[in-house]
Amino acid sequence: MSATTMGIDHIGLTVANLEASTRFFTECLGWRVFGSDPAYPATYVTDGTAKITLWQVADTTAFAAFDRKNAVGLHHLALKVPDRSSLDGLFERVRAYPGVQVEFAPEPSGNGPKWHAMVMEPGGARLELSFDPR
Repeated sequence: MSATTMGIDHIGLTVANLEASTRFFTECLGWRVFGSDPAYPATYVTDGTAKITLWQVADTTAFAAFDRKNAVGLHHLALKVPDRSSLDGLFERVRAYPGVQVEFAPEPSGNGPKWHAMVMEPGGARLELSFDPR
């Protein structure tokens, strides 16, 4: 049987702080907003290739924090970069951005040759920054 889908249209992330997450994607990563729905509320961002919908949690005072090991759903979102120097440069910019939590700095993934870093963006989504030379 052949695949009946054509890749990913977009990824939806629920975030604890829509404004902070939107600023992180646009100010730190250089993405652009291509739409929003204030009634939902949600913001739609893109890097020109990938598209992400950022949704505000319904109750900002009582929500479950991200739990990659015990909640079904997103474990992390991996964003690729073109080369190792881009990975290092982006990691430095991301690490310095207010509200970002670093899980680990760039390191080999397993036995390589892939390199990656893991962070939590200000709205609570876990992001991998990844370079794979293959």
